[in-house]
Amino acid sequence: MNFDVLIPVIRRLALEAGDRILEVYHGPDFDVKSKSDASPVTEADEAADALISAGLRAAFPDVTLITEEQADSHALTASTFLIVDPLDGTKEFVQRRGDFTVNIAYVENGVPLRGVVYAPDKGRLFYTQADGSSVEETGAFDKAIAGPVTPLRVSTPDNAALMVVASKSHRDAATDEYIGKYAVKDMTSAGSSLKFCLIATGEADLYPRLGRTMEWDTAAGDAVLRGAGGHVVRFDDHSPLAYGKAGWDNPFFIALTAGVELKK
Repeated sequence: MNFDVLIPVIRRLALEAGDRILEVYHGPDFDVKSKSDASPVTEADEAADALISAGLRAAFPDVTLITEEQADSHALTASTFLIVDPLDGTKEFVQRRGDFTVNIAYVENGVPLRGVVYAPDKGRLFYTQADGSSVEETGAFDKAIAGPVTPLRVSTPDNAALMVVASKSHRDAATDEYIGKYAVKDMTSAGSSLKFCLIATGEADLYPRLGRTMEWDTAAGDAVLRGAGGHVVRFDDHSPLAYGKAGWDNPFFIALTAGVELKK
């Protein structure tokens, strides 16, 4: 993969998808349907998926494409692929809470090497550059030309006073019990893949997820966090979270800044 070609393409597609999502979000009431797993889907999910998929297939026709909204792609197997969640945080979208993101990632040999996470309602755009380092772009988000960027670097944690980020829609007793093993200075909640980005920016140190997620939920945020010096590991053995797994589902995991003393 030529990353100098990849990054402008996925950045542009994320921004274009974000525009389409906001048209629905700020428009009149939209229909919410249920998928086979009972999760919600809206016309914004479907429109963003169609836009991104068409763009990726045109630019990279020989690369396997996995996307949440196309069930046929879930039957594919690959270790190197593009993976898309066109609207992560549909529950936040439906409730008009703003914490939803567009996610596009490139995985090579099971490792998410490059990715973009765009939160259109919050006006925050995170991505890996061609060299693998992660940035947050500010400005008007011109689709053709990248604007000013701030390099991202995880914080140096104080294990006696950790900043923890947890899910808005998926908090449970098991997660709270695990967080209770740490000395926590403060805790914030965020939706979708923004949790990875908050660690990448140094705004948080630790994000444990004791619940079901799919690879398209995590790959882009994982890539951004890795590019900022952070890690995503399995909950059970603290080995790096791998991609290209059968069925595309993830085990429980922990996203963290380097230096956090993990608990079992």
